[in-house]
Amino acid sequence: MSADHDVVLNVPQETFPPTGLLKVLGDPTRLRILGLLALQELSVGELSRALGLSQSRVSNHLRVLRETPLLAERRVGSSVFLALGLEAKDESLAGRLWTALEGEIAALDEHEQDLSRLRRVLSERRDRGPEFFDRVAGDWDTIGTDFESGQARQRAVAQLVDSDLVVADLGCGTGYVARALLGVAAKVIAVDASEGMLEQARRHLELAPAGTEVELRLGELDALPIADGEVDGAIAGMVLHHLPSLDSALAEMRRILRPGGTAVVLDLEPHREAWLHDALGDRHLGLEPSAVAKAMERAGFEAVRVEALDDHYRPRHPEQASQPAKLPLFLVRGRAPRVLTAR
Repeated sequence: MSADHDVVLNVPQETFPPTGLLKVLGDPTRLRILGLLALQELSVGELSRALGLSQSRVSNHLRVLRETPLLAERRVGSSVFLALGLEAKDESLAGRLWTALEGEIAALDEHEQDLSRLRRVLSERRDRGPEFFDRVAGDWDTIGTDFESGQARQRAVAQLVDSDLVVADLGCGTGYVARALLGVAAKVIAVDASEGMLEQARRHLELAPAGTEVELRLGELDALPIADGEVDGAIAGMVLHHLPSLDSALAEMRRILRPGGTAVVLDLEPHREAWLHDALGDRHLGLEPSAVAKAMERAGFEAVRVEALDDHYRPRHPEQASQPAKLPLFLVRGRAPRVLTAR
């Protein structure tokens, strides 16, 4: 069965008495339940419809089965999904008993009807319309949007970006931001003050897909090796908290943008993880989003906007086996004026 969410195997195999297992398996309705769950994971409502029994009657039998190792439950939000709790070729007493009985379920009078109803239930599951989604809307963020990394969503949205853009990744480090632009932007200019970081970025970015040119440049953020108006967009991802001053770096971001170009700052909100000073070279323990926004306005950006992000940075202390920190992130976006102004 699926392991996407918490799976509960109700009773350890060795703790349930043999006589209890025999009693549980001696009931034909419970055999019918286990026979269906051996074929398909089902919700309680789906199981009731497949058996042609009331949900209250099925729930009574499930209460008995929950006291055994025969039933596994998977909880997703407020929903519960049921399956046979035994692994294939299970050599426990419960497994051996089930193996002996499973082949006899076909002889039960109701078995063919159970299978016919199960097929209808699964067909309804495939054909569910808006009414189904109305019912599960409250739980959908739990059961329907659980992606492993979020990359698929990011890449899908990125395809809407103009593919002719030239974008600068400022303070690129090993190129983790630039990688998101490969195959999307026409050209990526990755800048870092560290030759070691640029070498790592080179390794990560050397397999850029056709259509994206990658150029690595050594330079400081307050003296960027990029010409005036050379880029359409610029990103400073997780780098400004390493700098002594925001103003000079943001003024440079403004200089390299064409009129109407966009600048994006991604950084940490203020936090208390002081060990990051030494471990990662952080000069500031996060930045106030409003301070970054004001600095962008001083640099000449228009339409400056702050956005809180539903994401966290999770650095792990190099000398402690504790859980990683969970630090909130923010984004600030601004636009270079569409008409050149004297500065």
